[in-house]
Amino acid sequence: MGREIIHAGLVDEKFVRSATEGFDEYAAAVESCTLEWAEGITGVPGTAIAELAHAYGKARTAQLCWTLGITEHHTGADNVFALINLALLTGHVGRYGSGLVPIRGQNNVQGGGDMGALPNKLPGFQDLGDDEARGRFEARWGTALPAEPGWHLSEMFDAMDRGDLRALYVIGENPAQSEADSPHARRALEGLDFLAVQDVVLTATAELADVVFPAAAGWAESEGTVTSSERRVQRVRRAVDPPGEAREDREILYDLAARLGHDWGQPSAEETWDELRGLSPIHAGMSYERLESDGGLQWPCRDEQDPGTLFLHGRLWEDPPPGPPAPFVPVDYSPPLDELTEEFPIRLTTGRHLDSFNTGVQSGAIRSPRRIGGTIDLSPEDGASLGMSEGDRVRVTSRRGSVATTVRIDPGLRPGLAFMAMHYPDDVDTNILTLDTWDPKSGTSEFKATAVRVEMVGT
Repeated sequence: MGREIIHAGLVDEKFVRSATEGFDEYAAAVESCTLEWAEGITGVPGTAIAELAHAYGKARTAQLCWTLGITEHHTGADNVFALINLALLTGHVGRYGSGLVPIRGQNNVQGGGDMGALPNKLPGFQDLGDDEARGRFEARWGTALPAEPGWHLSEMFDAMDRGDLRALYVIGENPAQSEADSPHARRALEGLDFLAVQDVVLTATAELADVVFPAAAGWAESEGTVTSSERRVQRVRRAVDPPGEAREDREILYDLAARLGHDWGQPSAEETWDELRGLSPIHAGMSYERLESDGGLQWPCRDEQDPGTLFLHGRLWEDPPPGPPAPFVPVDYSPPLDELTEEFPIRLTTGRHLDSFNTGVQSGAIRSPRRIGGTIDLSPEDGASLGMSEGDRVRVTSRRGSVATTVRIDPGLRPGLAFMAMHYPDDVDTNILTLDTWDPKSGTSEFKATAVRVEMVGT
């Protein structure tokens, strides 16, 4: 698409000159990426690719929206850079109605990143290696912080394999079933010296734990905030008391800190938020009072007179733009690592069903008229060539393992592509099949491109 936009004269040249850098290198990198080349790799007709490129390049406003289908590859970060390059080429960024929109898979994923749940970031996306930013946290917390990033999730499992990671504290996550190559993940968790889990239900990971802390649900049983994909921070309020011995996450952490010799007190959710506001400049103007009265605010919101920021990167349209130019990042095509062969001829991608939530520990016990259940979805053409019909029992096998499941015919799938959801691991453990090789830039495993074969049960 980038090459076609350039050759068709659809580049926003004024924007590219004023607000970006690296265009010449990008143009040279995509010159070999012809429509015929792309059609050969993707199976999408070159005429359709050209039509999309022209529509995007000529549009008054346009947004590129994506989910984990883009990022859960060994080239996930490069896939995102490729989309950013298209937006920079055409000026579809930093203005109303145009932009880049990563859609989150679950509520408050954005909020988790905002609060520093990344190994190289402090809250507010401040770099851990920034001495000035880190110094503010050290002064407030009264302790030294490491300047070097820790491990991301995939690196943690590598460290378990090496024996370098011997104890783990898991909060609100079910890696025993959510990780790629789930048998390997379970073996790693079982090999730990100590495992603690804090969650709202007894997950498969919690069943492996030495200690389980029953936690309150983040919705309806807790006080706090939630952040949407559009960076809008809103209040979460307790409507009912948690059941049994369950407590809010922060209360558990306060008591655990005290047992370990650190008195954090028992600050309220609002007091904890105010501490965050004092350390994260992009949240500084978001008092509870304003979040209540305004129904939420979008960061950056730098003081209590700031109305918040409707869309990001508007500075790129100022003349001249303040701050650094937006860089083009040339990327190379790299095929999926799990190669298709005669033995494994079908490409399996995994994902979600509308009525279900991640590994199903919360949604699985609820009846839904939209529940599809654990199936393998095949195209009509693949169903016919394999002699399989809707409802047939089959075995799906990858280079890592196999599962038995039921066929569902989906006319929306192209030949050679199959789909399975990951919500039903107790019935069909899809992640037995998936590859745990991960993107070196983002740390994300390649869930979306597994090579499999499908056979009738008993063959």
